[in-house]
Amino acid sequence: MNHFTSLHTVGIPVTDQDRALEFYTKTLGFALVVDAPLPQLGGRWIVVATPGGANIALTLATEAGLDTGIRLGTPDAAATHQHLTAEQVATSDLLSWPGVPPMFTFQDPDTNTLYVVQD
Repeated sequence: MNHFTSLHTVGIPVTDQDRALEFYTKTLGFALVVDAPLPQLGGRWIVVATPGGANIALTLATEAGLDTGIRLGTPDAAATHQHLTAEQVATSDLLSWPGVPPMFTFQDPDTNTLYVVQD
């Protein structure tokens, strides 16, 4: 019997949940799924989702700045790179090699690194 059916949520450690929520919803355009008090852990349970439905929990942490390994898909990596750069988000150069989809990295306000890969 397979007890697992999906990858439910990926957590990203953030030091300021309000700042992270604004970045992920306003700058990246993710939808707010849950924002509930979690006093046992001194913060809130916040989940945002990509338009495709991948859930990301913005978990309160004392340390951040991780390479999350999370790769977000986009139909146009160049346009997404241009948008994030215009929003003053720290981004790497747009990389493109033969046979490999265009991609780049960016950092959220807690310096967590995420990747963008063209679908």
